[in-house]
Amino acid sequence: MELWIPITIFAAFCQNLRTAMQKHLKGRLGNTGATFVRFGYGVPFALLYAAVLYFVFDNPLPRPGATLLIAGALGGLAQILATFLLIYLFSFRNFAVGTAYSKTEPIQAALFGLVVLGEHVTWTAALCIMVGIAGVITISLARVPMTISAVRNSLVGRPALIGLASAALFGASAVAYRTASLSLEGTTVAMQAATALVYATMFQTLAMTIWMAVREPDELRESLKAWRAAIWVGASGVAGSIGWFTAMTLQNVAYVRALAQIELVFTFLASWLVFKEVIARSEIFGCVLIVAAVVGIILVG
Repeated sequence: MELWIPITIFAAFCQNLRTAMQKHLKGRLGNTGATFVRFGYGVPFALLYAAVLYFVFDNPLPRPGATLLIAGALGGLAQILATFLLIYLFSFRNFAVGTAYSKTEPIQAALFGLVVLGEHVTWTAALCIMVGIAGVITISLARVPMTISAVRNSLVGRPALIGLASAALFGASAVAYRTASLSLEGTTVAMQAATALVYATMFQTLAMTIWMAVREPDELRESLKAWRAAIWVGASGVAGSIGWFTAMTLQNVAYVRALAQIELVFTFLASWLVFKEVIARSEIFGCVLIVAAVVGIILVG
């Protein structure tokens, strides 16, 4: 098994934890505050990881160039906007539709990867990606009533458009991060990923701090007051980001993001085994599609 596969699964698990904590904070903070803690409280953990690689494992420091600075900044801005839109989706009654569209990220990441990096996806891998996305959409829409008005809203409604925009921004940020990481030479893959992560996270924190200080100072203060809960969001977020950055340095972004859909299967298993929740047949079918897609990606990746 190639190294990027277990790293991606680890990242997906950490992302699941971070999302759950972020949803909890959404009740105390607004959209901007819940987005900020993901980055702001992650900086110390990102720096700690890079320091351990350098001082403990003797990974040499790379020399940053213009590509890192530009691609890292663009990726950081895209991720901020994508995260904000994803959190904003939870404000809608029919947010499940938008969430389903936000899971089209692997397709959009594949397109960005082709345009920016010239990276191709095999037809077999493309089929696996489509099957996985079909599974995610099946799960997301399992409890949405299939009425004419619901179908119409799912195609042209505001949540759908926000979901597509979020997916596009996440896909763009992932490709930008891979570009930034691959531009760093003279060091290990782990330090390439760590350096890109530290720069992106610090840039995001600085950008959001300036924005909130000017536009939403009360929200910034509330974000600082909520440090006891927010610090865990930062820790789990960086743990996941370490996995994402490393995996995306090793492998095509589209493959990594497609494999990451396994996160939903973990969520449903926990709901069923731990919380004894009833799962609909369509949700089970969606999980089967995702597992089939993941197995296919592992075999062809």
